[in-house]
Amino acid sequence: MRAWQVNDLGEPRDVMTLEEIEDPTPAADEVVLKVEACGLKFPDRLQIQGGYQVKPPLPFIPGGEMAGTVVALGSDVSGINVGDRMLSMGMGGLAEFARAKVHECFPIPDEMSFDQAACLLTNYGTTVFALENRAKLAAGETMLVTAAAGGVGSAAIQVGKALGARVLGLAGGPEKVQTVLELGADDAFDYKEVDIVETVRAATDNNGVDVCYEAVGGDTFDQVRRCMAWDGRLLVIGFTSGRIPDAPANHILLKNYAIMGVHWGAWLGRNRSGLSENWTRIVELFGTGHIDPLIHSIRPLSEAVEGLEDIGARKTVGKVVISIGADES
Repeated sequence: MRAWQVNDLGEPRDVMTLEEIEDPTPAADEVVLKVEACGLKFPDRLQIQGGYQVKPPLPFIPGGEMAGTVVALGSDVSGINVGDRMLSMGMGGLAEFARAKVHECFPIPDEMSFDQAACLLTNYGTTVFALENRAKLAAGETMLVTAAAGGVGSAAIQVGKALGARVLGLAGGPEKVQTVLELGADDAFDYKEVDIVETVRAATDNNGVDVCYEAVGGDTFDQVRRCMAWDGRLLVIGFTSGRIPDAPANHILLKNYAIMGVHWGAWLGRNRSGLSENWTRIVELFGTGHIDPLIHSIRPLSEAVEGLEDIGARKTVGKVVISIGADES
């Protein structure tokens, strides 16, 4: 089979090679998927560079969010059949076939495409956990989303609206601002052109926002923490800017807001049923039409490196999907 191998740590173009390797064989508690689609995300690139907290041994096949069809079963597998359409959160999605642990596999509804399924679990799982479990976002509250045209940002807009919140979005450039509005945000602002603090305060009658879904860090974090309402919840999703910010404790005290970490992966490690619970909720929201993943591009397997580079260069609006069976002629 064809598979992308990471033979050393560094920039994807320098360390990834598309190789012919043996087809995988499932362990007792695994299935083998014929991979149809793999959703790329920022942590995939970090993992290839060696900057992510999970560091698999070299060489490895990247791609942790895959959708496909079951073609082989391990000896201990029950409840899954050859031919089932499944989503997996395992490793190795940038390949024609991949092994997947049974407890990390979930059925794909008939009305959901492989491309859609490969976009949903990480972005929307993180978001459901952040907004429902951590922030407990309530109908009528106001939420601010940074990097709102990206994968997790677009998910936050849709889930926030499904929960009945008023949603404001920050994005870079007029095209991304328009995308944020099309996703359902009540208002959107170009952070390159406005003063974030003044603009958000004006949009909330100087009350600030009840919840901030913050995935950028750096200067953006420094500004949005000043936009928090009394009893607000500032959700720390990640640091795509590259700088981990500090938060002055006196400011947190005076405005009586909370800064909440959102480490979805660690929560899943402590809550074995969490992934299944998240997927059930995502399927429910998808079935009612409240969520529909924003796809930036669908590329063939041979263009996985270019997809990762687009993510690193912040050229993407939504998710990059690698369609394993796409015509590469």
